[in-house]
Order: sequence, then structure tokens, then C-alpha cells
Amino acid sequence: MKSAVIVFPGSNRDNDVRLALADATGRDPTMVWHRDATLPEVDLIVVPGGFSYGDYLRCGAIAAHSPVLREVAERARRGVAVLGICNGFQILTEAGLLPGVLLRNANLKFVCREVGLRVETSQSLFTAGYATGQVLRIPVAHHDGNYFADDDTLDRLEERGQIAFRYCNADGVFGSEANPNGSARNIAGVFNETKTVLGLMPHPENAVDGLLGSTDGRGLFAGMVEALS
Repeated sequence: MKSAVIVFPGSNRDNDVRLALADATGRDPTMVWHRDATLPEVDLIVVPGGFSYGDYLRCGAIAAHSPVLREVAERARRGVAVLGICNGFQILTEAGLLPGVLLRNANLKFVCREVGLRVETSQSLFTAGYATGQVLRIPVAHHDGNYFADDDTLDRLEERGQIAFRYCNADGVFGSEANPNGSARNIAGVFNETKTVLGLMPHPENAVDGLLGSTDGRGLFAGMVEALS
């Protein structure tokens, strides 16, 4: 599987994703600077976490207009897999590749801790390494991770199986106490309609080594490799 990681000024999880992909695939991804207008032929494009452009204006809003995003959007339209993590999720919503928006956390504070995450479907190239209903422990680190969409959009996401992950407690139960940011319906990650684009706020790339406290992120990378190789 060939992959590329987009790098913006302010990215801070690009190298983490590089290491996770290299471990899963046995080869380094291509690191692509955001001002580049072209991308190599790859099976997967990752838009990593961080604070692109210092989160000025609105998280992800400036990055969504970077030259490389036009090519990312075109590849996504052609069915190439695109994964956006944290700030990458924000960028993909700002670019119109995923529905909804990411607002400031409900408590208006930066949250950085491990959370419970329930896999809502295993029927995608991103989640094939998990079982539906499986509960994961994955860290989050964000100030603007409050997923919002209008009720009609949320209903469509539910009906079409486009909700990838939800925040939950250790028993897989939803509730405000398990929701770190106030996201609508405890949503932590969503797909596009074809499930070839995924955005999520938690950081699976920071849960691939037991030294970091959890290896529950490995399933995401292993599942993608199997699906795309």
C-alpha cells in the first residue's frame, strides 16, 4: 500500500502518522508539502493533526484552500481513500469533503486525555480491522472537536451508516460524561457517503505502541493495509 501524508505549517502529528504507516506497511509514506499542486499515485492520503496556520480564522479554514487540497479533493472524487485526523478532520469538513463542522469544545477548554471510542461499523476500509461495537481506548488532543450538524444531516448519517465512531464509556455506553467535547450524538468520526473518506478527532496514530498506553489504534492501520493492498 502506497500512502502520502500532507504537511502544513503547524502540523504536529505528521511524523506520528508517518511512523504508524511505516510500521503497518513496511514503507515510509510520501510527505507532501501543502503548497505542492500534485500528489504521487497513492492508495491512501492522510491529512494529519496539528494546528495548521496556527488555527487562525477558523480551524482548518485556511488549510482547506491550500493548493494540494484541490488535488486531494479530486483524488477523493476518484475514490482514493482519504483519512483526516483531528485538524485533518476539521480541514476535510472545511473543504466540503465531509458533512458537518467542528466547533469549540462545549467547556471551552483544550482536552488532552484518553477516551472511550465505540466502533459503529466494521464495514469500511478504515474500520475493517475492528468489530462493530468494539470499544477502543484512544487519546484526544483538541480545543475544537465539538462535531455539529443539523438534525436532518445527523439523521441521514445515521440512516446511511456514515457514523464511524462515537465517544463512550468503558462499557460502550454513550452519555454526556463520556463525551469530551459536546459532540452531537457523541459522534467522534464520520464517513463520506461512499465510506472512502473518514474524519475523526481522536488520534489512532498515538495508540499504536504499548509504551504510549494503548495499542488500540493498530486495528485502523492494519485494516487499511489489508483493504488497500
